[in-house]
Amino acid sequence: MESVRADLLDRQLVHALGLDGRAPFSRIGEVLGVSDQTVARRYRRLRLGGTVRVVGALDHRTVGGTRWWLRLRCVLGAGPAIAAALAKRPDTSWVQLLSGGTEVLCAADPASDKERDVLMLEKLQRTDRVVAVTAYSMLHMFAGGSVGCGLFEVLAEPQVAALRPPPPSARGPVELSDRDRLLLAELSVDGRASHTDLAAATGWSESTVRRRLDQLRESGALYYDLEVDSPYFGLRTMAWLWMAVSPSCLAAVGEALNTHPEVTFAAATTGPTNLAVNVVCRDDEALYAYLSGRIAGLPGIQGLETAPIIRNVKQSGSLLPV
Repeated sequence: MESVRADLLDRQLVHALGLDGRAPFSRIGEVLGVSDQTVARRYRRLRLGGTVRVVGALDHRTVGGTRWWLRLRCVLGAGPAIAAALAKRPDTSWVQLLSGGTEVLCAADPASDKERDVLMLEKLQRTDRVVAVTAYSMLHMFAGGSVGCGLFEVLAEPQVAALRPPPPSARGPVELSDRDRLLLAELSVDGRASHTDLAAATGWSESTVRRRLDQLRESGALYYDLEVDSPYFGLRTMAWLWMAVSPSCLAAVGEALNTHPEVTFAAATTGPTNLAVNVVCRDDEALYAYLSGRIAGLPGIQGLETAPIIRNVKQSGSLLPV
């Protein structure tokens, strides 16, 4: 097996950025006990190498939207091409190949019910290489968003407390202007883009950009996510778990999953199963131990399907290199 290349500073930096993706390098350096120049150099190396990327993401619930997951079963050999076509659409935020490449999973954020129906009821239904489509909408998120995988957590609690930003103070409906959407588009590529670059993209002044970033974050509309090349950190097995849980146990199971370090995302959904969970493990044996251990001990689980992630095609609105 290939040795793990990440050192302690890599892991500390990833944990710090997972807590606050826009934390100044000076603050991170102070907490980690290194210079801000060292932190900046290390982040640039990891980002340019495709290992770590901070992105700004929109919580669609705050603007009245609904996130849909579309799970497509394709004819043999068609999965990569269908994934590539979905990745080019502006209304998909991430696309993955699952289960040997015969399945595609994508997150779609249609701007309206009409656009949703066009995608689900017309375009995909007319694609003869798609054998079946299952649509899930997110009802409640237990784990995910700005909170990353617990397996990346290496900082001590005082360090975490020094870096963790305050929670949103005024969560609720938000109206986005055209300039807001330009701002979010830039952040979806680089969540650490400078105020100067964001001002140039939106036509706002730097002070207006700074103020609007604070407003969107305080409202819960904007959060910062961290995309990580898991194998670089020794985590080589990624999978989706589609769980059927007794309704009376759904909340308890979701809250328990939020404490599992392997879980990067967990949400209650509509569809043939009612809980979607994304997990990252060291290897297949670690995934087996997790499924047969802590997952097996959860109450009310009536069924479980595991779908390995073969490749990420698109993340946070950005196409990824093949």
